Amino acid sequence: QVQLEESGGGLVQAGGSLRLSCAASGRTFSNYAMGWFRQAPGKEREFVAAINWSGRSTYYADSVKGRFTISRDNAKNTVYLQMNSLKPEDTAVYYCAAQGHVTMTTMASVYEYWGQGTQVTVSS
Repeated sequence: QVQLEESGGGLVQAGGSLRLSCAASGRTFSNYAMGWFRQAPGKEREFVAAINWSGRSTYYADSVKGRFTISRDNAKNTVYLQMNSLKPEDTAVYYCAAQGHVTMTTMASVYEYWGQGTQVTVSS
């Protein structure tokens, strides 16, 4: 079992920045690729970013490419999502997730473990 806990969400004005953190506990963190997903009210959960076990490979949704950066610190068992140039359409609950099956994936169904989520609200 891997337990995940997100933090760092909040209310920010458009154009601002937030840094989300996801702390993992349980099994060896570096065994897992990580991902960030988000879900806005009335919408399906969507992929945001993924990172492989070492942190050397990353992948982003087109909607956040160039604005968001995913990173990880395996010594601290933590994955981060730096969000810059935020837009009102980035408003959502953000979830981190872990999976040990493939190098990286955008598919939510592959992820085995999920956090509870953290709310990000971007005002216009």
